[in-house]
Amino acid sequence: MNEKNQARIRRARRSRLKMRELGAVRLCVNRTPRHIYAQIISEDGSKVIAAASTIEKDLRVGATGNIAAARKIGELIADRAKAAGVTKVAFDRSGYKYHGRVQALAEGAREGGLEF
Repeated sequence: MNEKNQARIRRARRSRLKMRELGAVRLCVNRTPRHIYAQIISEDGSKVIAAASTIEKDLRVGATGNIAAARKIGELIADRAKAAGVTKVAFDRSGYKYHGRVQALAEGAREGGLEF
């Protein structure tokens, strides 16, 4: 594993430990150059409550690795989380900068009704 990826994982581990200490349900984001994924994970980290990604069949139409697709995923994960009874989450950006697609996903989730 290269140095840049190790640094990102170290940042992610630090923030996840703090979220676990607080006992917060978390909205976890993962991104690749082609897709973006979001999961709502329970307080203890043992269960995925809701998930959304650009690999789903109805979202694969058009570009999947851009800001517009990330905003759609944010809105979709917010709808699925509210259907599961979750309204307040901690945003786990997985060590990525709060910029670009990660920021668009967060804004979409806030517009969808999630609080963080």
